Amino acid sequence: MVRQADVTARMPLWSGCPRGDRPKDRAVPAMHGAIMTSVADHDKSMPAAPREPPLVTPPGVVLDPMVALATSVHASPGVYALLLGSGVSTAAGVPTGWQIVSDLVRKVAVARKPDDPDILDAAEADPEGWWSKHADSQPLGYAAALTSLASTPTARQALLAGYFEPTDADRAEGRKVPSTAHHAIAQLVARGAVRVILTTNFDRLTERALEEAGVPPQVLHRPEQLAGATPLAHTKITVIKMHGDYADLDQRNTVDQLAEYPDVLRTYLARVFDEYGLIVCGWSAEWDTALVHALEEASSRRYPLFWSSYGQPSESAQRLIAQHGAVALHGLTADDLFAGLLSRLEALDQLAEQPITANIAVQRLKRALPDPTRRIELSDLVSRQIQRLVSQITDLTRHPLGSVPSADQLKAYEEESAISARLLAIGVFHDNDTYTSLWMRSLQRLMSARGSFSGSHNAETEAMRHYPALLCLWAMGVGAIAAGREDVLAGLLIGPTWTPIFGQPIPQPAVHCLNPNLIVAADDQAPGGARWLYPQSHHIRAVSRDSLTEIEPGDDEYKAACDRLEYLASLVAMDTDAPSGFPWAGEFISPGGFIDEGGDAKLGGLLEGGAFGRDPQRARAAQEALNTWITLHPRF
Repeated sequence: MVRQADVTARMPLWSGCPRGDRPKDRAVPAMHGAIMTSVADHDKSMPAAPREPPLVTPPGVVLDPMVALATSVHASPGVYALLLGSGVSTAAGVPTGWQIVSDLVRKVAVARKPDDPDILDAAEADPEGWWSKHADSQPLGYAAALTSLASTPTARQALLAGYFEPTDADRAEGRKVPSTAHHAIAQLVARGAVRVILTTNFDRLTERALEEAGVPPQVLHRPEQLAGATPLAHTKITVIKMHGDYADLDQRNTVDQLAEYPDVLRTYLARVFDEYGLIVCGWSAEWDTALVHALEEASSRRYPLFWSSYGQPSESAQRLIAQHGAVALHGLTADDLFAGLLSRLEALDQLAEQPITANIAVQRLKRALPDPTRRIELSDLVSRQIQRLVSQITDLTRHPLGSVPSADQLKAYEEESAISARLLAIGVFHDNDTYTSLWMRSLQRLMSARGSFSGSHNAETEAMRHYPALLCLWAMGVGAIAAGREDVLAGLLIGPTWTPIFGQPIPQPAVHCLNPNLIVAADDQAPGGARWLYPQSHHIRAVSRDSLTEIEPGDDEYKAACDRLEYLASLVAMDTDAPSGFPWAGEFISPGGFIDEGGDAKLGGLLEGGAFGRDPQRARAAQEALNTWITLHPRF
C-alpha cells in the first residue's frame, strides 16, 4: 500500500593383542607417517579398490606428517584402509585379549580351590604357568578357560560379554562405549574417506560407532565368511576382525594362534595391503606374527602407508617402518589422530569446495531429507552454507560499518543470503521435526555474526548486519506457515537469542532483535513516485519472493503467508516485550491486509511451540495489545 505524501514512514531503526598389551608393555595409540609403494599382485578373485593413483603428499623437513596424511586422504577418498590394534579400544576401557585370558585363569583358579588363599596369587603372578600345571594339558585360550567356567555356549557367551558390554555405571563413566576416535572413524567412513577397516580387536565399538553414524558395516570375523562376502568395492564399509569377535570361542589370542593365519585370510590381507593405502593405529606389532609377516611380504606397496604409535615403537614395528621408509609422528592418542584427521579434511573441504548454486543445494537437501542414513550429509550441507554466509557477514572489509546505509549494501546482503534462505525455507517446509534443532542452530549462528567490533560506525549500517538472519528467518517462517508447522515458527521466534553490543547486555529473542523495522534501511519508491506505507515490509516481501516460489507459487498465497508471518511475529513481540511491545509493523496492517480480513485467533501452533508461555490468556492479551497499537499508529 502506498501514500502520495513525499514522506518515508520508516520505523526506527584396546582388545585383540595378548601379552604384548599387558599394562607394562602398553602404549596409547598415536600416529606416524609412512610412505610406500607396491606392485605386488595377489588373488585376482577379490574385487579391486579404486586404481587411480592417489595424490600423495610426502612428509618432509617442512611439511608436518599429519598434514601429509590429511592431504593424501582428502585427495584420494576410498583408497585408505585402517589397521586398528588394541590401543584404539583400551582407551575406551575395554580390556586387552591377554587381560581377559588372565582374568579367566584367575576365575578358574578360585573356582577350583576356593579355600586355598595362595592360589589367586599364583594364578595372577604366572597365568600361563598355573594353567599348564592345572589344566590337563589344554592350551591356554578363551575356549579352554571359558569351558572350565561355563558348561553351555550361552553361559560362556554371557560370561565373556561382561568384559565387552557396558553396564549403566560404565556408560555413566564413558567406559566400553565408542570413544572420540571411534566416532571420528565413523565420520571418516561416512564421508567416504575410508572403506575398509582391519582390526585385531574383539569388541564391537567400531561397529557401534558406524551404526550410530548411519553406516551399518559388513562385518567379517571368521575366515569362512570371506569367500561369500560382498566385494569391498561394493560396500560402504567392511570391518574385518582378523582375530574374531568376542562371541566366538576360537579367537586368536595365544602366541601360537597368532603365528599363522588361514590361507584364505592371508590371501585376503595380501590383496588389501596391495590395493589400499593403510593407516595403522594402536598396533604394537609385537605378538601378531602372522600379521607382521603379511606386511613384510608387501615389500613394495602400491599406495601409501601411515603408521601410528604413541611412544617408542616396538622393535618389530621399527623394522616394518624402516623397511617401508616410514616417517614417524609422536605424541598423539588415537583420539587426537582420527579427530585431527577429520577436522583437517573438513577444513580442506571448505578450501576446495566451490560455492554451489541454489538449485544444486536444494536438490542435495531434498535427496537427504527423507533418508535417515544421510543426516550427516544434510547437516554438513546446511552448516557449510551457513558458515560461508557468516564469514561474509563478519568480513568488515566487505561490509564496512562506517558508511551510510545504501541500496547497494542491502543488495549485497540479499545476494549473499539467497542460497541459505532458500535452503532453510525448503528444509523447514519438507522436514518432519527431525532437523528442527538444525534450523534453530543455523539462525542462532547468523544472529551471532553481529558481534563486537572496534572503530567508528554508522548505527543503521551496523544494525544491517542482522539483515541476513532476518531474511533467513522470514524464509523459514513462510515455509513453516505454508507447511502448517507454526510450532516451529514459534521456536524460531523465541529460541535463538542475541545480546546487544551496546546498552544493557540482556539477551533478546529473535522476534525482537530481528524486527524488520529495526534493521532494514529500505525506502523503495512505489509506482508514480509515491512511497510505500511500510517500506521495510514491502522490500523484504519483494526480495524474498523468488526464494519462496517453490513453496508458495501463487502470489495471493504468498501474500497471505507473509501477512500471517508478520501478524504472528507481532503477537509474540507484543507478549515478549510487554508492556511496551513493538510489533513487526508491516503490510498486514494495511487496508485489505490480514487484520482487516477479520484477524485470526488460531494460535494453537504458536502455543504448542512455546509462545506466550503456552498460556492462551497471554495470547489473547497480546492480541488486544496489538490491536491497541494499530489503533494508535494509523497509516491510512
